Amino acid sequence: MPTWSLVSICVLLGVAARWGVSLNPYSGAGKPPMFGDYEAQRHWQEVTHNLPVQEWYFNTTDNDLNYWGLDYPPLTAYHSWICAYIAKMINPEWVELHKSRGYESPAHKLFMRATVLVADLLIYIPAVVLYCFYLTDGSSRKKVSTLFCFLLYPGLILIDYGHFQYNGVSQGFALWGVLALGLGWDAFGSMAFSLALNYKQMELYHALPFFCYLLGKCVKLGLMGRGLLLLVRIAVTVLVSFALCWLPFLSDPGQALQVARRIFPVARGLFEDKVANTWCSLNTLIKIRSILSTDSQLYLSFACTLLAALPSSIRLLTRPTFWQFKLALANSSLAFFLFSYQVHEKSILLAALPVCLLLNDLPLVAIWFLQASTFSMLPLFLKDGLLLPYVVTSLAFLFYSIYLLSALERCSEDELRLGAYHRLFFMLPKMDLACVVRWKFYICVAAMVGLSVASVAVTPPPHLPDLFPVLVSTLAFLHFLGTFVYFHVVQFSGPPTRKSQKKMS
Repeated sequence: MPTWSLVSICVLLGVAARWGVSLNPYSGAGKPPMFGDYEAQRHWQEVTHNLPVQEWYFNTTDNDLNYWGLDYPPLTAYHSWICAYIAKMINPEWVELHKSRGYESPAHKLFMRATVLVADLLIYIPAVVLYCFYLTDGSSRKKVSTLFCFLLYPGLILIDYGHFQYNGVSQGFALWGVLALGLGWDAFGSMAFSLALNYKQMELYHALPFFCYLLGKCVKLGLMGRGLLLLVRIAVTVLVSFALCWLPFLSDPGQALQVARRIFPVARGLFEDKVANTWCSLNTLIKIRSILSTDSQLYLSFACTLLAALPSSIRLLTRPTFWQFKLALANSSLAFFLFSYQVHEKSILLAALPVCLLLNDLPLVAIWFLQASTFSMLPLFLKDGLLLPYVVTSLAFLFYSIYLLSALERCSEDELRLGAYHRLFFMLPKMDLACVVRWKFYICVAAMVGLSVASVAVTPPPHLPDLFPVLVSTLAFLHFLGTFVYFHVVQFSGPPTRKSQKKMS
């Protein structure tokens, strides 16, 4: 079968999986007064359609910021405005000011689900296809297999098409940026990532690697020659992209300042729900929020995040290769997730994207992490009534990715890049690290299955009502921390060997 026929089948299967999940419940369905993220996205359409731009981020009689006030950058607001324009043409009741709050109907659910799918078809899926075919090594079959597994990643599907968000838009823009940099189109890559940042501020998780890669490339070319010209071109591209996105708010400094306040709220505290990061896991032993003031928590998380992200970023700055760039993206996003302030469980998707980029290079570790990232959001999926799609998509991803990418066969010490561990821990007795990794993978998958079943079938003791969410977040945290260390070892151990590259193809 021709390669592009296989690509078409993969895309169709990816779309079918997405639409199948979309038939299930969404966040806050039938749960007044705040409903959930579905209502938040609908409400933003209501606000952007009915109010002037100058009122979108301000608390007014027509815009109660305590009821799902806009707290994402301007590009999200413009997207909501476009969706609202189409919604108004179909049924004005969907975006009617005040009266449409909590609106629910099968037709509106179909419309909202369709807006997510259209955004994916326009932005995210084309970027995935092009990345897999132009920036991954191996045969056409291997590239198609990587594409299918990339599109089948359950975490993003369950959040966007189940819970209900538009993460595919920001991640799609970021992926276009990665694709452009990999092909040498630095200005276009800078513009694409600027759009990602202006859609969701959480794309800051990826900002340091983009900055260090481009700056390192400019330095390598020479800051007195071609490097300076490239740096100026990139800087102008970024400034123009930001200026165009923020144009309606730049006439009044107060407007821009209010948007910034809404985008970066610090009043919510170090963390809220059970999140698989350092602060929430540590809080089970030490009540950090009781010991430290809000300001101290903010400074502590900022310092820890910066310290955790710096080593991989400096490495990338001094060695601006595409391999280093992919690993730095994974390390930076994990540093932000593990240590930054006010992290949501869904933010693990920002670490999952760069790990998806490594599916063809480090299949077993990538699959393991992606499965754990989906598992870490289990309490949210149960809350939204998404147990069945969680089970089906997780099992499908685990089976097809291991089979198609030959993950359990491609896990020798050389292919897993574990040689550096022998040098780091030379005092420990010699052991078959590849075998250890495989057994840890089996044990971790078994633990995830066991906790998933227990979370559904077992009633926790009355004095420990959050027992299973805590266990889920703690297990996921340990895995994320281990992956963070592993990716750092890989990044600092040098580029892939030619022997490994031959095995991949």
